[in-house]
Amino acid sequence: MLDRSQPPKFIIPEDFSLTQPEQFDLSSGAKVFFIQTPAVEAVKIEFLGKGTRASLPLNQSLIPSFTLQLLPEGTNRKSGTEIAHFFDFHASEIQPIISFSNEGISLISTKKHVFEILPVALELVHEAVFPEEILQKRKSQRKLAIQLEREKTSSRASQLFRKALFGEMHPYGVEIGESMLEEISSERLLQHSQNQLWQNLEIFISGNFSAQELSKLLQGLEKFPFRTALEQTLLPEISSENFIHEKKAESVQSSIRIGDFSIPKNHPDFIPLVVFNSILGGYFGSRLIKNIREDKGHTYGIYSSLAQIGDLNYWVISADVEKKYLQTVKDEIKKEIQTLCDEPVPSDELELVRNYLLGQMLSQFSNSFDLMDRFRAVHHAGLTLDFYQQKLKFLKQFNQGHILEIGEKYFKNKEIFEVSVG
Repeated sequence: MLDRSQPPKFIIPEDFSLTQPEQFDLSSGAKVFFIQTPAVEAVKIEFLGKGTRASLPLNQSLIPSFTLQLLPEGTNRKSGTEIAHFFDFHASEIQPIISFSNEGISLISTKKHVFEILPVALELVHEAVFPEEILQKRKSQRKLAIQLEREKTSSRASQLFRKALFGEMHPYGVEIGESMLEEISSERLLQHSQNQLWQNLEIFISGNFSAQELSKLLQGLEKFPFRTALEQTLLPEISSENFIHEKKAESVQSSIRIGDFSIPKNHPDFIPLVVFNSILGGYFGSRLIKNIREDKGHTYGIYSSLAQIGDLNYWVISADVEKKYLQTVKDEIKKEIQTLCDEPVPSDELELVRNYLLGQMLSQFSNSFDLMDRFRAVHHAGLTLDFYQQKLKFLKQFNQGHILEIGEKYFKNKEIFEVSVG
């Protein structure tokens, strides 16, 4: 008889194996990665090219996102309404994917309908017309969004933190403003879609296909555009500013961002850094949560994150606090960082974060599409799915020394960036 008064035992797997995707090279030049999802009729196809935003003039920073968002708003043969109805009728959707590293679209459908949906997706890519009326509506919406985001201390602090790291004349640090909307026109979006999107295209497919069905799908994907990546644009020199404070007299709270540059996922110290970051502020039992939220009540939430933007990486601590506690919270953050660098983490805390990170990692493989998401995350860092086996091995055996070593190398007595708004 099952005793429901007792929680199930927490069992750490000895190991787990992950099947690498099958790889195909299309005659167009595009690479295709395929993961079989047995007994699952849903299909996900992601078309990802090299990001173009960093190669554009700063005042054209919004061109890539507007181009991808307006692809489904009309073609030479169909109106935006007809396209929307077509996808709804076939239980499918198409969404833009936009980052500094990659740009593209995600297509979600079913095995039953994917061969009907694909020609329409290709039509959007080849024949989008970017209707002027829809474009003006989207520009008005974005203008309002920019104005509202500027008034939110948290959004403003995040923007200023990137400015502090990279500088206001760098693509990663430039502030998005209303004047950038003036650079957007139907003609410019059309030019961007026909000449700059889909550089070094890679296609990621998750679905339950037989060999014959997959062959048919690959034939259809040959029609997708592929462009050789343009010569790498030389980014401007980073111009950092270690301290920024922007006052907002009417605001009742201040938003804090504290952090520094960091290391990429393919660095040997990255997995130990994930553990250090988690103990500091990466989960709800972290040092920062216990000190600043639970003990002092200065914030509802405070978190430390590892982030990537383009080819660069950074870590950042984020919190919203009452104005009068701004300096107190900053001091407590620095104290917690220094403590973690100087003092061994107690064994019970190590085991708590170990179990949390193991559970979090394994939960990332809970559904059929997760494996491709995890593969894509490491693939773009030049790694394979073996990364997760290495991570599992480390999480099972890390100790106090690993944490102190990371603190000594990357955090102890380091000059950090401080941004506050409010």
